[in-house]
Amino acid sequence: MGYLLLVGAIAAEVAATTAMKYSDGFSRLTPALLTVLGYVVSFTLLAQTLRTVSIGTAYAIWAGVGTAAIATIGVLFLGEGLTLAKAGGIALIIGGVVVLNLGGAH
Repeated sequence: MGYLLLVGAIAAEVAATTAMKYSDGFSRLTPALLTVLGYVVSFTLLAQTLRTVSIGTAYAIWAGVGTAAIATIGVLFLGEGLTLAKAGGIALIIGGVVVLNLGGAH
């Protein structure tokens, strides 16, 4: 159940960060409210995740997968370029999360 909550926390964080892009510096009300709501939901679900998943593992997955997802959304939907450095960084983030989980962070 902890990992299912973590997936929800990541989805809410990614949605909130995407909404932040559209808030135009918090000058547009609807995207700004979606940003705040998304982060409240994300942190609430992350806190619930910590009941059953270790903090190092949960936070690494939450931050790493969220960062990789946002970078990918930027490239696919927001017109951001994909450089070799960006692709390598995403790969390193994902690799780091995998290594942390396989390397006994539990």
